[in-house]
Amino acid sequence: MTREAPTCVMEMAARVVATADPSEKVRLAHEAAHAWSSGQLDAPRSGAASCAPDAPGRPPRPELKPPAQVPRRRLGNPAGRFALMHAVAHIEFNAIDLHFDMVARFAGDARIADAQRHGFVSDWICVGDDEARHFTLVRRRLQEMGGDYGDLPAHDGLWEAASNTSGDLAARLAVAPMVLEARGLDVTPMMIEKLDSVGDEASVAILRIIYEEEVGHVAAGSRWFEHVCRDETDSAEHCFHRLVSTYFRGPLKRPFNAPARSAAGLPGCFYEPLAEALS
Repeated sequence: MTREAPTCVMEMAARVVATADPSEKVRLAHEAAHAWSSGQLDAPRSGAASCAPDAPGRPPRPELKPPAQVPRRRLGNPAGRFALMHAVAHIEFNAIDLHFDMVARFAGDARIADAQRHGFVSDWICVGDDEARHFTLVRRRLQEMGGDYGDLPAHDGLWEAASNTSGDLAARLAVAPMVLEARGLDVTPMMIEKLDSVGDEASVAILRIIYEEEVGHVAAGSRWFEHVCRDETDSAEHCFHRLVSTYFRGPLKRPFNAPARSAAGLPGCFYEPLAEALS
């Protein structure tokens, strides 16, 4: 029997997160984005309870291992380039869940002003839709390279960060877009440069799309973090330091892509005090 389509955007977002099959998760992400933008889904009320699942749906592959047990490979050979793009695909797959979970879990949060609630949902539905498109691009590239998503082991660090911040919207915004996605702004240009040097133009083109759009994703995180921290007695900057120190393990890694971070509304005074010491 066909499941009745959700009428609330939080329930629809939860369905995306709960779906295990990658192709179906992507389809539902795009369906949710269309349904929301065309007015087919109801906006949440202030105080609406989370309907997010405790854990996202996951396919049987890739095998998930601790980060230290996921092998790294050099980009000078096809296997190494496949491994890099597989890691990117896994990040994008997790990012679909991270952003739809933002809606399913936090769209009713009372710290979001009622007049801004529709904008909050729109931003994170749009970002989740982007991530679904990114995953499709990278997965298609893996198939062109002779394999598919799931062929190599991966780690679950991104979702661990989501689990750690499941009870606090401000903490989720600080750790997910403003730390983890901002790290993508730091490392993607180096990945592009290395792939370009070995002539992998197809992979470079995809990473450039992801990089350019991730600036907007980090910007959404920065903007909504400032919003939910507006009533704090401390500054947003100091709230960020406190939350990242509490919910994120270890220092932030250098080097930083300061121009891209600045374009995303993330000034150095937020992240520099939390960075690893210069050697």
